[in-house]
Amino acid sequence: MSITAERKAALIDEYGLKKGDTGSPEVQVAILSERIRNLTDHLNSHKKDHHSRRGLLILVGQRRRLLDYLKRSEQARYESLIQRLGLRR
Repeated sequence: MSITAERKAALIDEYGLKKGDTGSPEVQVAILSERIRNLTDHLNSHKKDHHSRRGLLILVGQRRRLLDYLKRSEQARYESLIQRLGLRR
């Protein structure tokens, strides 16, 4: 269910604005999206795992807040990130 260190490093390299960038909204949203994807797969096979479902909802809320911030501050970066991640908005 959790994200591996190698996958997290790959996401940081791919979405970071510079080397070692872990705090930008793009990197944070990419990592959250990977964790959400993993939890969604887990919940498809474990339908009664309500504790993990609550964690999923918390992660989705965090990602939503970060995306709202990015949309408010820099529209072009927001649209680019949505396109790269393949999110619906």
